[in-house]
Amino acid sequence: MDPLSDVLSLLKPRSYMFGGFEAGGDWSIRFGPHDGIKCYAVVSGQSWLSVEGVPDAVALKAGDCFVLPRGWPFRLASDLSLTPTDYRALFPTRPNGSIAALNGGGDFSIVGGHFTLGGGDAGVLLAMLPPIVHIRKETDRAALRWCMERMRLELREPQPGGFLIAQQLAYTMLVQALRLHLAEGLAGGVGWLFALADRQMAAAITAMHAEPAHRWTLASLAERAGMSRTSFTLKFKETVGTSPMDYLTRWRMMVAGEKLSHSGDPVSTIALSLGYQSESAFSTAFKRIMGCSPREYARRDLPPAMQEEPESAVGQLRSAAG
Repeated sequence: MDPLSDVLSLLKPRSYMFGGFEAGGDWSIRFGPHDGIKCYAVVSGQSWLSVEGVPDAVALKAGDCFVLPRGWPFRLASDLSLTPTDYRALFPTRPNGSIAALNGGGDFSIVGGHFTLGGGDAGVLLAMLPPIVHIRKETDRAALRWCMERMRLELREPQPGGFLIAQQLAYTMLVQALRLHLAEGLAGGVGWLFALADRQMAAAITAMHAEPAHRWTLASLAERAGMSRTSFTLKFKETVGTSPMDYLTRWRMMVAGEKLSHSGDPVSTIALSLGYQSESAFSTAFKRIMGCSPREYARRDLPPAMQEEPESAVGQLRSAAG
């Protein structure tokens, strides 16, 4: 897979809530903190988006898409000077997959999804994303328009299987929005997503993701990027926010966490699959990055009665569950 697909596969987004609302007249809605990622697209009309902690509000118009990956509180409003009303008071019993109406609707319409993340360490991967990913270019909006219109149709005119189709459309909108944001170049940002917008950095990151067990060196990664070792090391740190070898270690531990949670393989096998000849060296690196030992990590989602069982029993239970 490509690096963006790699990361999203570890995040394991799943649609917790999808749908939308319509509004008419003057309105202002406040949404509280949220887990996971919110991704919405404006179908018609215009509004303001204000995210707590971000100094400047964003003007939204029909066709715009925005992603909120940090979980910070935010407001949507026709006029930001209006006193906001908590969304729970306006839409107390809105069922999943529905479109609610405020003030009779007619002036503004929005659809999208709220994704909780099944990946155990999503915060590590999302920490470098900007608080607002705003897609507003006309060519980019055109790429999202089919998803928006189809999702609104599925929600307005329910048919057999429509719930699942709308859920998948919401996920497609999320991936497409991140892809378009990546294509814009993300100039000036720091983090793994920003680095993927740079051809040279993307070549090195793609190599690390494709072969995490390979004995990568600064020289071999610099060669993949087509740069000198010194230039590559400096640019990687400036773009990604960490050194190439630290990034490689962190990625290996992300992959290890996934294997520990779902494969049932013993720690020694996972260590070897990621290039560690010594289980002790692997365990030390894992605890430094993930905050606990590999065995503690593997047991954390098991029922309490199983958490003290030997590793073989843990592996058997995970294998049976998978």
